[in-house]
Amino acid sequence: MIKPIVEMENVSFHYGERQALSKVNFIINEGDFIGLVGPNGGGKTTLIKLLLGMEKPTAGKIELFGQPIRKFKEKSKLGYVSQKANSFNSGFPATVEEVVTMGLTSKLGYFRRLTRQDKLHIYEAVEKVGMTDYLSENIGELSGGQQQRIFIARALVSDPKLLILDEPTVGVDAENVEKFFDLLHELNQQNISLLLVTHDIGTMTHHASKVACLNKTLHFHGNPNEFQTLSKDKLSDFYGHPLHLVTHEH
Repeated sequence: MIKPIVEMENVSFHYGERQALSKVNFIINEGDFIGLVGPNGGGKTTLIKLLLGMEKPTAGKIELFGQPIRKFKEKSKLGYVSQKANSFNSGFPATVEEVVTMGLTSKLGYFRRLTRQDKLHIYEAVEKVGMTDYLSENIGELSGGQQQRIFIARALVSDPKLLILDEPTVGVDAENVEKFFDLLHELNQQNISLLLVTHDIGTMTHHASKVACLNKTLHFHGNPNEFQTLSKDKLSDFYGHPLHLVTHEH
C-alpha cells in the first residue's frame, strides 16, 4: 500500500500582511517524482520552507511520514538541494569528500569522529551520483553540473526518503541537464521520492510522474500529460500573466 510522505491540508502562510500561500492541499506519496512549477513569488520557496520546518503555517496542518510536523524529529528523512550551481564560491577550500561529509552533520553532530561505516556511506553516496573519481578534487574546480551531483550526494548521505531540489539545473548546460534528469530517475527507482522546483515546464512534463502548479494556491496537481493539454489561456490564469511555452525535443 502506497503511503503519503507529505500531507498539507488547508495550509496558509503570511509574511506580515502579505499572503504567500492560501489553503494549499498537497500530497506527496512514496515513489512520487513531482515537478513543482509556478511564477516567481507564487509560494514555491515558502512551501519548501514549511516542509523543512524553517517556517510554521499561519493556518492548516502539515504531516510528514504520518506525524504532525511539530512532532517530526527524523530530519534525516528529508534531503534538500538548494540552488547552487550558479552561485557557489569557486575558491571555497573543500574537497568533494569534505562537502559530502557535511551531509552527516544532522546525524553525527559537528565533533564526532567518522566511523568506517560513515566513510562507507559517504563513498556510496558519491558512487550513486557517478563522482567517485572526484573524491579528492576541490569542489570549486568542478563544473556546475558536477557540483550539483555532489550537492545531491551530500543530501543522499543521510539516506533520505524524500529529496527536495530547488531549481537545481540553473547554470547547468543543456547536455548536463539531460544527464541530471537521468540521475534523478535512477534515484527515484531506488525508492527515493522527489520534489523538484523548476521554471522549465517543458522539461518537467517530460520527466516528472506528477506536476503541481502553485501560485499562492495549488491550481493543478496531477498527470503531466493532462497538464500539457491545458490551454495557454488556462495556464496564463494559473500564472497570473501571459505565458510563453518553449517546446523541447526529446
